[in-house]
Amino acid sequence: MSTKDIRFHYSGYVIFAVQIFSVVTGLIFTLLLTRNMNTDQYGVWTNIFDYIAYFTLFSGVFPFWATRFVARGRPGTIKTSTVAQLVSSLIFMAAYFPFIYLFYTFVIAPKIGTMVYLPIFLIAGLYIGTFYMITVFEAILQPKKPQTLGYGLLIEEIVKVGVALILILGFRQLFLGAILALVLSCFAQVGYYVWLLVDDFKEKINWSYVKEWFKGSTVIAINAGGNQLSSFVFILLFFYGGPDTRAYYQAASSFTVIISYSISLSIALYPRLLAQSCSKEQVGTSFRTVMMLGIPLAAITMAMSYSFLTVLNIAYGVAWPVLIGLSIYTLFGLVTSFYSNCVMGVEAFDAEGKISLLGLIKSKIFVVFVLPYLQATIAIILTYLALTNLPVAGSVQATLYVVAILIVAQVSTFTILYSFMRRSIGIPVAWVSMGKYVLASALMAVILFLLPTTTTLLSTIAKAAAGFGLYVVFLLAIDKQARQLIRQVWEEIRGTIRNLGQLAKRNKGQVPPSRNSAEASEN
Repeated sequence: MSTKDIRFHYSGYVIFAVQIFSVVTGLIFTLLLTRNMNTDQYGVWTNIFDYIAYFTLFSGVFPFWATRFVARGRPGTIKTSTVAQLVSSLIFMAAYFPFIYLFYTFVIAPKIGTMVYLPIFLIAGLYIGTFYMITVFEAILQPKKPQTLGYGLLIEEIVKVGVALILILGFRQLFLGAILALVLSCFAQVGYYVWLLVDDFKEKINWSYVKEWFKGSTVIAINAGGNQLSSFVFILLFFYGGPDTRAYYQAASSFTVIISYSISLSIALYPRLLAQSCSKEQVGTSFRTVMMLGIPLAAITMAMSYSFLTVLNIAYGVAWPVLIGLSIYTLFGLVTSFYSNCVMGVEAFDAEGKISLLGLIKSKIFVVFVLPYLQATIAIILTYLALTNLPVAGSVQATLYVVAILIVAQVSTFTILYSFMRRSIGIPVAWVSMGKYVLASALMAVILFLLPTTTTLLSTIAKAAAGFGLYVVFLLAIDKQARQLIRQVWEEIRGTIRNLGQLAKRNKGQVPPSRNSAEASEN
């Protein structure tokens, strides 16, 4: 299927719907941990992935080029990028095991006073391999069949929760059950993607692509280093603030992730920009759709911050200011991610399958890639100074310092990015519509705040759902474009059901294949 044939909104709706489902499954998984771990244990669990992240640092190098080459129809890209990524994953997995053994033995164990978690840290190394492969397969599928990323996530979430319930509740294996649930669910997701791409693996490997990718990998690696450098803030938080501060941050971020899911509504935008089949009006519509959901979701998490954290465990309720701060941080990140995707999508220096390192450095992408270093530098320096010099009344205040610093760093770098790019890349922003989203969200948030505070899982979910329903009602009453979007969504749903019905009848031999049913099988 050509990138130009991707249904612009359909894939985003599918992925967002699955991500909303994953919020429920993710909450179940998190509850299994927070209800059975104290805050220090949960901080140790979270700290595992602070180190894993350094070994997945370069997982996006080959996938970055894979998406661009697949979107432009370069033959042999799929098999070539898969093999290259597999080799990379094995190298980094091999490096992880001796490192974590020594680091845990001589650094972590003296800090927490036990060696009991070492096997869990070692098993987590298997997650590195699956992470690398999922990253490349999703990069390949995004310009081909982006909605399958949602189906892959659905499989991963179902397997994860199923394994966790069996091992944690059935066999009382808390840490072991949690890490095996993550690893096995990722293996299941990899298996699904391999099944989707099995025919593409018959193509020949084009080693010349790898040569070109390596030429551009220096800049990609620089970007990866900058992004990972920012995460050093969390290690500082763990060592200077204590395990419970890391636990508070992670507990709050469990809910802000739903805000970041709004970016999935623009999943088809990047490959369409690469294929030069996207109009400026579609870019504006895509941004408006992302913010139409991102703003109210942020408002809900802020208005119900105490309820959400209390659902995990009563001990986390005190961290409600952290969740409010992280909601603001995530909303800013949503805008930054959308703008960065547009910048990278319009660059065509590699359109002919050749990568010039000089051309890459001169491109707008290079600015996007180096700005994380500025953001990380600001965040690390200020975090160290805040945690070692400012008076800290408790773990919540220490975590809140870090969140405030992250917001300052992100806003600063986005301001620089926008000032560099505003003349060459313009995103049509419907400011009147944005104002309506904010107004409807504010009204909803006030009502949610005034309603009785919920502390149970079902009542909290019901209240949040009711709040979102209020937002929809308010918005439909004041925004004509929102009413048009609802009609578009409904037409997409009807069209999908109709196409699936025709496809089912054709498979039974009742009707000849039609153009719509053929498109349904591809989409």
